[in-house]
Amino acid sequence: MDVLRSAAAALLVALTLAGCGGSPVLDADLPTLPVILDETAAAAAISRYRAQHGLGPVTIDSRLIRAASFQAGANARAGRLSHEIGGTFDSRMAEAGFGRRYASENLSAGSETFDQVLARWKVSPEHNRNMLMPQLRRVGIAQVDAPGTRYKRFWALVMAGD
Repeated sequence: MDVLRSAAAALLVALTLAGCGGSPVLDADLPTLPVILDETAAAAAISRYRAQHGLGPVTIDSRLIRAASFQAGANARAGRLSHEIGGTFDSRMAEAGFGRRYASENLSAGSETFDQVLARWKVSPEHNRNMLMPQLRRVGIAQVDAPGTRYKRFWALVMAGD
């Protein structure tokens, strides 16, 4: 079984690296592993939290998942957290089709589970404020593992209004 896991991990690294490139900032990046995340469950948890504060629910948006995946991957490959690694937030949101609408982004690293990262965001005043913006209706979330880094797992939550 360990041989299968090792082979699967090697394949995922190879596939991930094959898809990377073109960015002079990210070309010397650390290997990353794509991670399967239950985005629907994550959106439901965020919606429950928003409901506790009298706010409406959020739904998953595939464009925002791509934006979150891009930023989580960029941070993982760099081995550090930054809202600017993959370009400015405004430019990344415009590229995702959410130009001048209400939008926010939460990043984190090191949490092993979504519940852990959500708990961190709740106690961080700025991240909490982002999740509780009344105008938000759509979300995308992603996690990317970078085993060779200090943090091991990187998270991105991108939220936008309609």
